[in-house]
Amino acid sequence: MTIRLVELTGQDARVWLEPALDVYVTAMNYPRGTEVHRAALWREHIGRPGWRAVGAIAAVSATQARAPHVASRRLSRPVAIGDDELLVGIAYGYRGDRDQWWNQQLRTGLRQAGTPRRVVDEITSDYFELTELHVHPSVQGRGIGQWLLGRLLAERPESKVLLSTPEIPAEDNRAWALYRRLGFSDVLRHFTFTGDPRPFAFLGRPLPLPDRPGPA
Repeated sequence: MTIRLVELTGQDARVWLEPALDVYVTAMNYPRGTEVHRAALWREHIGRPGWRAVGAIAAVSATQARAPHVASRRLSRPVAIGDDELLVGIAYGYRGDRDQWWNQQLRTGLRQAGTPRRVVDEITSDYFELTELHVHPSVQGRGIGQWLLGRLLAERPESKVLLSTPEIPAEDNRAWALYRRLGFSDVLRHFTFTGDPRPFAFLGRPLPLPDRPGPA
């Protein structure tokens, strides 16, 4: 299976959005139907300043495209976007701004943690928000997430990148391992977003990322 990265455009969202949402739901182990509710939000994000998206495309034979991947009980294989192509990874984000809900949540959490206002303003300005980064379970462990992230953040004008990710005991999952390996440090821990009972961590690091090769 050969994998390549491609730039995903807003104009072509009708082609890649549904497969990307399937990757998201499968990778996060969310109930089927979650993608329906997320689709409108992802479309709204496309219009935000500095939006960029990158996809990982697997070129496979017609036989491979039909063969089941033991990846998920709900989604047996990645969704085809072409005759012999499967979307197996998605990463996107945009330039953060104070009028965005995520920014406001982070500012609230930092203030509640006693962070001085000057530091709050510094943290929540001039950053790229890594909104989504997901790799289908059938191809995880090959360095695709790191490859996607490197391409997505290449030549960004912002001074840093910020993200939020669910808290995991001992940080024991692939996402946490990737972020720590790339030098992301804690910005705010154990924050609960409005409307979501799960604790989240905010992580960040300066840009640019170090140059790293893609999957072998």
